[in-house]
Amino acid sequence: MNNVFIVTPSYLIKKKSDFTAGVEQLSKLGFHVVNPQFPTALPSPQEKAEQIHGAFADPGVDMILALRGGYSAMKALPYIDFELIKKHPKIIAGFSDLSALLNPIFERTGLVTLHAPMVINLGMPTAFTLHSLLNAIQGYPEKNLLKGARFKIYTPGSAAGILKGGNLITLTALIDTDWDIDTADSILFLEDVDEKLHQVDRYLTQWILAGKFKGVKGLILGDFRGISSKKVYDILASQMELDFPVVHCPYIGHVANKITLPIGAEVELNTERKQLVIRKLSFPVANQ
Repeated sequence: MNNVFIVTPSYLIKKKSDFTAGVEQLSKLGFHVVNPQFPTALPSPQEKAEQIHGAFADPGVDMILALRGGYSAMKALPYIDFELIKKHPKIIAGFSDLSALLNPIFERTGLVTLHAPMVINLGMPTAFTLHSLLNAIQGYPEKNLLKGARFKIYTPGSAAGILKGGNLITLTALIDTDWDIDTADSILFLEDVDEKLHQVDRYLTQWILAGKFKGVKGLILGDFRGISSKKVYDILASQMELDFPVVHCPYIGHVANKITLPIGAEVELNTERKQLVIRKLSFPVANQ
């Protein structure tokens, strides 16, 4: 049986029923939650790091799953022992605010991490979301990450690179810090939720001014709830030459149908075939 340890790097879940529903869904999928107690107190940044360390070091844990997103995961970064994580590689999964941990963990350790639904998202998941999550945990027998997903092409082409990305506002906050992500030679994906157009414009302009799109091989725009992907694309196209493939996939982000993406995997984006295919992937696969 796969043993899952739930960590609390961001916000708490307000309703115990939402937590219970997520844990029950994990059980239905064949997972055993090691710590099924409902978290009621938000750990300090140091305690968040210690919780993550304990989960990685515990030989009885197969996968580490975030409770939910929100804010404050980045506060734990100065206290995280990346060497410990490197010595005890495990699957770690989450998204949104967890982008601040998933990307630096890959950058510092080489461990592929999962941009995936969290406990709060598993109460009433769609069949698509569950299928994608299980495909990931099983080591991606289905290599095309966009299979069955909607897809729009803004700039056609084909490119290969290392898959990186996540929540725009969260990753923007890491720019020019010790935990900034290296976007060169990446297939980058970005998403956000309930931000105003001028705020998204400001974040993306900061990325442009900071040179974060230099060397990017391809770009996937996920869902930007409340803002059309075309407007997000236009922000970029009005300020820089998009000489790499750019696509929109609404199944990435704070949405019901969610693709589980392997941050750190070598992938190929092909707009003609409408595919994002894993070319190389190395991460611990939970036992089935």
